[in-house]
Amino acid sequence: MNNAKALSVVIVEDEPHLAELHREYIEQNFHLRVVGIAATLEQARQLIGEHQPRLVLLDNYLPDGQGVTLIDDPLLKRFECSVIFITAASDMQTCSHAMRSGAFDYLLKPVFFHRLQASLERFMLLEQSVRQMKTVDQQALDKLFNLPTSDLPSAPSTKGIESNTLERVKRFFLDAPESNWAVEHVVESVGISKTTGRRYLEYCVEIGFIGVEMQYGNIGHPRRLYRKIADAK
Repeated sequence: MNNAKALSVVIVEDEPHLAELHREYIEQNFHLRVVGIAATLEQARQLIGEHQPRLVLLDNYLPDGQGVTLIDDPLLKRFECSVIFITAASDMQTCSHAMRSGAFDYLLKPVFFHRLQASLERFMLLEQSVRQMKTVDQQALDKLFNLPTSDLPSAPSTKGIESNTLERVKRFFLDAPESNWAVEHVVESVGISKTTGRRYLEYCVEIGFIGVEMQYGNIGHPRRLYRKIADAK
């Protein structure tokens, strides 16, 4: 077992269920510890100043501004904190700003866990190499900063996915293939907790069995609605 102190992480995400999904996934699959979850830029700055994390998972659209501006904050530079930028924005200007400001990686919502896993694997490799390497050569640098996609996980992880529960979730959608369902309806019918249900739903999105749509209302956070993809089995 690795006895080294787990690296600290701050999650900046104003959708509570997504923040909890990311926290659960990170702590179950990596030697990382989530020290705080922020829903605003102000909360993020407070948590970063208090905990001095090694990594921030940063959403862009927050109630008090755009997360991309936090990447330029001297606070992150002072603590040598890496940023994985997660956003629904796909415009090139936002991508360019994040990368030029030093974001370690850029992920688009909805985030697939195998893609998040690939980003975290690369971050952990970099951290380990920085600690262990006394000198570097060109080949070592190329491996650290240009890790080929073929070297990273490409398939959805089945860790934490049990076959009987997965079949029950799939059966729920097979029985009502034309309907959109919120997580609350699914977990009540299948008989599992919300945390477990969200994990299975996101896995089903990853494998292409269901799709996800965002329902925006006048008040509160948008709701994620799930629906079976027509030809999926």
